[in-house]
Amino acid sequence: MKNYAILFSLALTLGFTSCKSDKKDKEEEVTTTETTETTEVPVVKKINVSLDSKSGSTAKGTAVFKEEDGKVAMTAVFEGLQPGTHAIHIHENADCSAEDGTSAGGHWNPTKMPHGKWGDSEGYHRGDIGNFEADDNGNGTITMTTEEWCISCDDNTKNIAGKGLIVHQGADDFTSQPSGDAGARVSCGGIIE
Repeated sequence: MKNYAILFSLALTLGFTSCKSDKKDKEEEVTTTETTETTEVPVVKKINVSLDSKSGSTAKGTAVFKEEDGKVAMTAVFEGLQPGTHAIHIHENADCSAEDGTSAGGHWNPTKMPHGKWGDSEGYHRGDIGNFEADDNGNGTITMTTEEWCISCDDNTKNIAGKGLIVHQGADDFTSQPSGDAGARVSCGGIIE
């Protein structure tokens, strides 16, 4: 009888040890499965803007703002402009309801700097994009990439969402305050998601 008791105790011990070992293997499997790496997909934000004619002009166009890896790239294409140099700026409001585009407000200037050429050490507005050329057929294109803008971020000094994009009749002289003496607003579009 003693032998049966010893054998029975030995069998129970082996059984418990085996179960613990199986349980440990399963825990390791679960842990291994849970620690697999995930690949982060970069967030890309994009806004398409349609610009309509203003101030009796025939100027209209489209612009695309695309944010990726902390930079915003803008590409704008226009038609119906007078041949020559035209200024383009981001303005305070996405409101283009006024026939002359004045409902878009003044230049977007969240850092309260003087008007100037983009990148000038003396200062410039975050909305001071600059000038571009319209060819003899009235077509023009401008591109720009910057880390000083963002799309729908929490930084009000960088967020372009809810602003207006304006093309002017003439060139920005980069010195006249507060707007560069670029003339009438000939095209306007809201930068709205």
